[in-house]
Amino acid sequence: MAIGSRLLTRLVLGSALVTGFAPAASAQSALGQSGLVGTPEGITIITDQAQWPKEFKEAPQLAELVKQGKLPPVKDRLPQDLMVIKPVKEIGKYGGIWRRGFTGPGDNENGNRINASDRPILVDHTGAKPNPSLAKSWKMSDDGKTFTLNLRRGLRWSDGAPMTANDFVFWFEDIYGNKDIVPTPISDLSPQGKPGRIVKVDDYTVNFEFDVPFYLFEDLMAGDTLIGGGQAVRQSDKRSHGGYAPAHYLRQFLPKYASGGLDGANAAAKAEGYDNWVARLHFKKDWTLNPELPVLGPFKTTQAINKATWVMERNPYYWAVDTAGNQLPYMDGVVMTLAENLEVLNLRAMAGEYDLQERHIDIGKLPVILENQTRGRYKVHLDLASNGSDAVYFFNQSYDADPEVAKWLRNVDFRRALSLALDRKQLNEAFWLGVAVPGSAAPGEALPYFPGPGWREKWSTFDQKMANEMLDKIGLSKKDAQGFRVRSDNGQRLRLQIQAVQAFLPWPKISEMVADQWGKVGIQADVRDTERTLAMTRSGNNEHQIMVWTNGGTELLYLFPRHAIPVEAHPSEAFMGPEHGKWFVSGGTQGKKPEDPEILKIFDLFRSAAGQKTEGRIKTAQEIWKIVIDQQYGIATVGQSSALMGVRLVSNRLGNIPSRNCIAQHCRTPGGAHPETWFYKN
Repeated sequence: MAIGSRLLTRLVLGSALVTGFAPAASAQSALGQSGLVGTPEGITIITDQAQWPKEFKEAPQLAELVKQGKLPPVKDRLPQDLMVIKPVKEIGKYGGIWRRGFTGPGDNENGNRINASDRPILVDHTGAKPNPSLAKSWKMSDDGKTFTLNLRRGLRWSDGAPMTANDFVFWFEDIYGNKDIVPTPISDLSPQGKPGRIVKVDDYTVNFEFDVPFYLFEDLMAGDTLIGGGQAVRQSDKRSHGGYAPAHYLRQFLPKYASGGLDGANAAAKAEGYDNWVARLHFKKDWTLNPELPVLGPFKTTQAINKATWVMERNPYYWAVDTAGNQLPYMDGVVMTLAENLEVLNLRAMAGEYDLQERHIDIGKLPVILENQTRGRYKVHLDLASNGSDAVYFFNQSYDADPEVAKWLRNVDFRRALSLALDRKQLNEAFWLGVAVPGSAAPGEALPYFPGPGWREKWSTFDQKMANEMLDKIGLSKKDAQGFRVRSDNGQRLRLQIQAVQAFLPWPKISEMVADQWGKVGIQADVRDTERTLAMTRSGNNEHQIMVWTNGGTELLYLFPRHAIPVEAHPSEAFMGPEHGKWFVSGGTQGKKPEDPEILKIFDLFRSAAGQKTEGRIKTAQEIWKIVIDQQYGIATVGQSSALMGVRLVSNRLGNIPSRNCIAQHCRTPGGAHPETWFYKN
């Protein structure tokens, strides 16, 4: 269907212009009628060895390197335990560079997600079924205390070195176990506060052992978590998680193995311009910055992310083939071009300068995006999500720089009042074309973790009168000459600060409208448009008051949303209270203990979930959501839309593109759709 104007677009999507609190199904059904939403489809993994190819082929560039003696033959680069993939549509052909946009060094997830298959387990295209990846199989013991990963025999890093269980043990003992590198532990390895262990059984078998039942761990390995996330996402941006690391390469940068010990490691670091050996290590293990780092994903960096173009090329030792025996990936590489801002990125996408772009595409531009399909030589796909909200205003419960502001951030009726003051219908129309679902941060009604009837609306309906009454009642009845409420300590105007970044959605612009709506009940909010890396640094330092982000992690395998409750120490996992996150994961040795009994109750519930089987974990998740929504630690706006990486512009030249993608956190969009199988038809 050709759609030639904003008006016509809105007519096509007309029944999806949600008013009030229409259920998610009505909005998504209407989108389906637009013809823009396809049917979920994905690759098939062939596990029957009788159906595996007997001969193998490779990209022409790699074949030339073999001729020159610079690479072993393809059959010697592939593992004994192959990953054999039947592409979503057809056998592809080699060649082509994927052109894509990124927003700078803070946009490392743009490439991390493309390399999503470097994790032990990766969910399928529905987001519901865990599929093998680096691990060919796995098993949780009946008592829930031992989780076994069976790695593919013959795996190799991108430099040809063997990848074995030793790389898991090295990560656990020498990276994760070193307090200089990882000062705060992760809850993924500490059920009920009891540290677990990684134990090598043999070269290709790894046990994760715990002292208490930890049935949740199987879901964590398949979710977007710190332990199961793989090398790319979890070891870039100064992170040190992911479960394994290339021991043969990284050992040389550690004092334990360096010539001269600690002094030698620091001297070597300073000779290369680093402050100390830890700073050097963080650079060396970051695949986005260090082209020398061996990787396991389909692509490796050749020009770093801190340049105007981030360049990647295929991994010659990638461990997957198609059903015809062609080593993947089909594409020669990826080139990401720096866009000064999201407006520029969207304009370039519409001009056809990118071959596939879903990240940072603004759903508010959908009418003009549709109008430009022919000119830009691309097709638009809309992929739908189940997360409760695309823009959540997380109130930092551990903020303490300004005691007066901190007092109000921690006041539940203050948060509830500001939630009631939001006109979500106006926000939906202005930034989501009316096709999102207004309400609380609760996951989609179709998911088992949805807490039940009424929880979508709880404290999330527009009621300006009640908001004013609640603010008056809690002690904010005095106003200045302009009608803004004043502080209780010095009579000056009470000012809140919203930290917003340019990512996924125009959060700074959305926040300006939120601030305007809060202003109508007398609360001044100043929007701080912050570069992403700086925003994460400020949040990690507990400096933000309110942070706007998505409440990712409401999907099927990722039960307990890291962005909604502070159960990790990394800032992006703990906007609700970074210091509380540190306290939780460190067992009380770091950070700050919450004074709020409801947060402590969340922590207790989260701990208890570790030893529960599926039915019990579902009930626990529902209870957590009820507390989060009732307490309004994060004020949600609208969600269950295509806004977060679900507006997909795909070049007409590309093949094997699924008509609909899973766009959940644990699906690692677009990596869960296996970009290594995409190819250029011409």
